[in-house]
Amino acid sequence: QVQLVESGGGLVQAGGSLRLSCAASGSVFSIDVMGWYRQAPGKQRELVAGVTSGGNTNYTDSVKGRFTISRDNAKNTVYLQMNSLKPEDTGVYYCNAWIKRTPKLGRDYWGQGTQVTVSS
Repeated sequence: QVQLVESGGGLVQAGGSLRLSCAASGSVFSIDVMGWYRQAPGKQRELVAGVTSGGNTNYTDSVKGRFTISRDNAKNTVYLQMNSLKPEDTGVYYCNAWIKRTPKLGRDYWGQGTQVTVSS
């Protein structure tokens, strides 16, 4: 069994910062891409940022220059440092990862979601 456990969400004023963490636990052989998605009320879930096992990153345009994604492969953990937060960053943030439990068996996993609320 593999689980993604998130932490770090909360309520913050506009201009503030939050750091999200997501750790994979269980029978993990390897992890390929890890990423963060968010879903605002009434909107579809969107990719915020992703990072490969080699450290290559990508970001949605609206967060470039404000958010930084990183990972610690030894800890099977991905982070999202969010600075200069805006009210439009409000939503439920979900961790996602492509995890192999064996060399040939891999699938997508999702965390339970953590609420981020930015007040104006």
